Amino acid sequence: AQARRSGTWAELAAKVKAAFAQYYYVGHSLKLAQELLRLGGSLEQLTQARYSDGLVPQQDVVRAQVEKTALRSELLMLETEHHHAAARLNALLRRPPAAPLAEPQALRPLPAPAKLDYVALEARLQAANPQLAAQDAQIAAAEKNRELVTKNRYPDLTVGVSPIQTRNRVSEWELMFEVNIPLQQESRRSQEREAAAMASAARSRKDAALNQVSADLAENLSALDSARRLEQLVATALLPQADLAFKAALAGYETGKLDFATLLDAQRQIRKAKLDRLKAQAEAQMRLAEIERLLGEEL
Repeated sequence: AQARRSGTWAELAAKVKAAFAQYYYVGHSLKLAQELLRLGGSLEQLTQARYSDGLVPQQDVVRAQVEKTALRSELLMLETEHHHAAARLNALLRRPPAAPLAEPQALRPLPAPAKLDYVALEARLQAANPQLAAQDAQIAAAEKNRELVTKNRYPDLTVGVSPIQTRNRVSEWELMFEVNIPLQQESRRSQEREAAAMASAARSRKDAALNQVSADLAENLSALDSARRLEQLVATALLPQADLAFKAALAGYETGKLDFATLLDAQRQIRKAKLDRLKAQAEAQMRLAEIERLLGEEL
């Protein structure tokens, strides 16, 4: 029972953590879309000014307007998704679906890589995983049943003592022996085989569960490490490069050295880099939540 309760709490905690990470991702994606929409408005004004001066074709204005409309459409979808993410998180917290939630400003820090050593975490997994604890309880119950069935092969001896009264006096004592000899040997052997098979099956289930949760641990550790490294790459290299490329494209378009298609492509690269960073951050948090669910405790 304790193992089931621990497993239930670990499962719920993992769902809450994952839902919070998704809420963070959608909320910040929504903010990014709003920023890009404002930028799209500025680019539209720029194309209109240059078109009025006869420096660019009308096609640039149309493309800027199409891009802005696409961003508005995406913004509407993100607002709906943000509402759904908030409702899911509220449901897990046993709050009304429309209950107000503060916008998450930051995600919790990831554990240091040294704390994510597979060998050390696998040892903790075997000691604390709720699923394995439940399997251990089933093995113990099966072994206990096997012991009780095995005892049936031996005769039962019952000893009793009772007084014999004569004229309100105890004149004698009666000693009784009762021996119950098991004669149905085939039935007993069948019960023993069944009990042994149940114990063996319980151990096999434990081995299978251990293999599965160990594989899940390895998979989530690898995915967490990949997400961490991707987020660092985007933050330190791709995003600064995309920002510089956009500024250069904007300056080039303003001076007539680059076309509007190049400027739009540079804007999309910034958007992609920022979204990739948000995705990597959310992915790392979800993998961490899954690792902690497997361990049955927080890191």
